Amino acid sequence: MPVIDVIFTDLQRLIGVPLPKGRDALNDLLAYVKGEAERLEGDALSIEIKDGNRPDLWSVEGIARELRGVIGVEDGLREYAVTGYSGVRIDVDPRLETVRPYIGASVVKQVRLTDDVIRELMHLQDKLDQTYGRRRRRASIGLYNYRLIKPPLTYKVTRPEDVRFVPLGGTEELDLREIVATHPKGIEYGHLVTKHERWPLLLDAVEKVLSIPPIINSNDLGRITEGVMDILVEVTGTTPQTVLNTLTIVTLSLADRGEAIYSTEIHYPYGENRQVSTPELATHVVRLDVNQVHRVLGANLTADAVLTLLKRARYDARRVGEDALEATVPCYRIDVIHPADVIEDIAIMLGYNNLEPRWPQQITIGAISAVEAFSDVTREIMIGLGFQGILSFSLINEERLFTQMNVKDTPVVEIANPTSSRFTLIRNWLMPSLMDFLSNNTHVEYPQRVFEVGDCVVLDDASETGARTVRKLAGLIAHSNASFSEAKAVVDAFFLNIGFLYRLNEAAHPSFIDGRVGNIVVHDRDVGVVGEVHPRVLEMWGLENPVTGFEVDLSSLMDI
Repeated sequence: MPVIDVIFTDLQRLIGVPLPKGRDALNDLLAYVKGEAERLEGDALSIEIKDGNRPDLWSVEGIARELRGVIGVEDGLREYAVTGYSGVRIDVDPRLETVRPYIGASVVKQVRLTDDVIRELMHLQDKLDQTYGRRRRRASIGLYNYRLIKPPLTYKVTRPEDVRFVPLGGTEELDLREIVATHPKGIEYGHLVTKHERWPLLLDAVEKVLSIPPIINSNDLGRITEGVMDILVEVTGTTPQTVLNTLTIVTLSLADRGEAIYSTEIHYPYGENRQVSTPELATHVVRLDVNQVHRVLGANLTADAVLTLLKRARYDARRVGEDALEATVPCYRIDVIHPADVIEDIAIMLGYNNLEPRWPQQITIGAISAVEAFSDVTREIMIGLGFQGILSFSLINEERLFTQMNVKDTPVVEIANPTSSRFTLIRNWLMPSLMDFLSNNTHVEYPQRVFEVGDCVVLDDASETGARTVRKLAGLIAHSNASFSEAKAVVDAFFLNIGFLYRLNEAAHPSFIDGRVGNIVVHDRDVGVVGEVHPRVLEMWGLENPVTGFEVDLSSLMDI
């Protein structure tokens, strides 16, 4: 979970009242923002936020905003509004549609910055870039000294050799390719642009460089120091809503230290909305029923009591009937999409310890499910065949799921607010998890024979949620003489033991060597794959021994 480093006295100043310094008392207060004090040394406070769905709480300003309602300094909706148009227009190059198509920006004036505040701001920027922005792939943030910028701005593409500037923290002019090759941020994020012939570039009216999104700012316009008061916030990315949400969170954090928010105009040559004004600070309304709150929480609350708790949680709320309520959701609460999310906030403000526990009213008889019974049989068979079972995470990232398996990106379930760049997707097959296991155990004696029976998630438009869980089996064999025949012999034995006849159809799969891979077919249905892992895949995982293996869809077998 994200850990937020803040200055204790700064948090107190933003809230407006003294805070307890005792660990227990402080944690009682931080529980209202799903936080816990991890470290408090002098004025340095580290808070672990135990909710990856609340990026608005990943800053000291967001925590203070919430706690002002909890403590009673203020209640109800914290209203934010755009004061006016900043005069900044951004014209977007049509060639960006296939590179990095979306941009949003705002201007916040009269921001009071200190060195400590700048460090906290950079901490928020890094948290959002790494997790919510998917390591800057979906969204990345740039901050600039607005008073040095000459609008309008141009968001364009350029050949990397055609532009030179001094990157942030640098001392000499470099072209874009040199920056990506030598600057620490270029080395870390350069892969996001180097796959394109032309790279993104943000310029002002006199063609001074603001940044190479999403890599690095320039050292003059993109350097934020103590004394800078008017700040241009810019977010670029590949997902429009992620760009707008990220812009809102950063803009409001600055606005809590400043005086006014000003909008910018984005002019696109593509898409349905060709002219967009950002930031978007619109609220939305969620309807609630008091009886619904009672059913979920088991607490017999009156409508007035629910209204009070909602305002404490920083919603605006009003009665629209005897038991009907409307809650106005703040613009920064991107996690609220259902009445259940609002009811959760009511429970937090009421206090979970104040909810009376009750025994379940329905008596049921438990039994092992069919899928678990079949999975247990599968595990016994694999152990009997000399394999060692493992249990890995269902979460994975794009690099391990696609790149290191030598397969093209395909649509999968993504985590909206990942807390780690290592866990951003839900796997749709097991073999990458087993390859990861082998790569972390190269020091162990060979041969290695490992398997896993686990869940994967695949997209399915026919499902109520748009995705369904699939139980799968995968096995890998690694040693100096591992071959396709050895994996096929294991598949033969497995299907013999579970009582299914199968056949192999010739196939091609980029993770396996051509001519040494086949699809497993049962009753004319593809239920898996068996093959010898491609040398390119072995190299990307750092494996020196040949690897052969298979994967079977157990859910499909159960349906046959």
